[in-house]
Amino acid sequence: MSIVLIGVNHKTAPVEVRELLAFSDSACADSLRSLIDGELLREGLIVSTCNRVEIVTSTANDRLNQGVERITDFLSSSRNLPREAFSSHVYQHVDDQAIRHLFRVASSLDSMVVGEPQVLGQVRRAYSQAVEAGTAGRVLNRLIHHAFHVAKRVRAETGIAASAVSISYMAVELGKKIFGSLRGRSVLLIGAGEMAELSARHLLSAGVSQVLVTNRTESAAAKLANEFGGKAVSFNSFADHLAEADIVICSTGADEYVVTAEMAHAALGRRRNRPAFFIDISVPRNIDPAIGSLSNLFVFDIDDLESVISSNIREREHEAQRAELIVDSEVMQFQQALRVLDIGPTLGALRNKLQDIARTELDKQRSRLGPLSADQEKAVESLLMATVKKISHPVLNHLRRAYSVSENEDIQAWRESFGLEDESVNVDDEQNERSDD
Repeated sequence: MSIVLIGVNHKTAPVEVRELLAFSDSACADSLRSLIDGELLREGLIVSTCNRVEIVTSTANDRLNQGVERITDFLSSSRNLPREAFSSHVYQHVDDQAIRHLFRVASSLDSMVVGEPQVLGQVRRAYSQAVEAGTAGRVLNRLIHHAFHVAKRVRAETGIAASAVSISYMAVELGKKIFGSLRGRSVLLIGAGEMAELSARHLLSAGVSQVLVTNRTESAAAKLANEFGGKAVSFNSFADHLAEADIVICSTGADEYVVTAEMAHAALGRRRNRPAFFIDISVPRNIDPAIGSLSNLFVFDIDDLESVISSNIREREHEAQRAELIVDSEVMQFQQALRVLDIGPTLGALRNKLQDIARTELDKQRSRLGPLSADQEKAVESLLMATVKKISHPVLNHLRRAYSVSENEDIQAWRESFGLEDESVNVDDEQNERSDD
């Protein structure tokens, strides 16, 4: 069994290409059903986000090239694109490289922002869609759950996500440092720019309970406030609401200070000196830096934030090196587990063959045992099966362990010696055998 991963991401393809290849959530299940035929491609899932579109499948080792060709044809036909529109942007990984790539994606080592947590949820969603479509089987089930395990290890054993590396995350970290908890806090957005919106979104997810929005264009303020379940306030009178805000995020296009020291001083009095902090992501600056000299008021401009973010990025890169070692070790462990999964049907078939031989010999010699009660008949067969199991167990166990380390030609020799059919045997039987080890 081979695992194949084919896709594009933010490193290999511009957004104009990625958006053409993207799959909506509603389209994923139907697309998977049309791609996975159960023979050439036995299992599959699609990870489709703003930064990547990747198809992960399993196929027989001897039909690898055909499987790759089918996936490429599928991308072309399902997206109504000629191959040349995306072929130069596509990467292909097989077996250990495919496993490693998926583990790195789930652990956020392949993300635009290393350590960001959203991608793991996106992989979970892709897996749920494959389960819904009926295209996730024993290989993908193990692969994806192992990917979740790897991501959990990376989070627990490294500091890859410990430091903010974006302004929106920085707003959350600064808030936690100043207030301890953001639960029940309020934020005022001055300007309705994308960065302010992202910051507010992350602050809300961290516990902020109220969002006030002001903008020179009142309709833009109302729209953003409605999105956050907040309140729009007039730009001409937002100073009256400064005292309500624990956090102020300013991103306007003004060429002067929009928030003055006088405004902040008056608000501080109404706040009874309770702390507040201001994030100024405008260029030129829109918040008077003199505010930072007032007691319990903290001001951070874009240079302050980028200095901390650069330091945090270097720290994440250092932690990412440790995370890569975890991924490498987990790839090896999963390869062993996958080889055992491949050999399971053969070992089950061999065990069944030995039991069939024993039952056949019992039937031949049955007349020599004389009359037996039903309990005696059952006891004789149980004794015979237990003997076969005792004799075959060390042989099967040896084969299983040897195959988990490296594929070995003895397996085919055993199949030929006992005339085993190339048919699937219940893997649960093999697992039950292992439970008796």
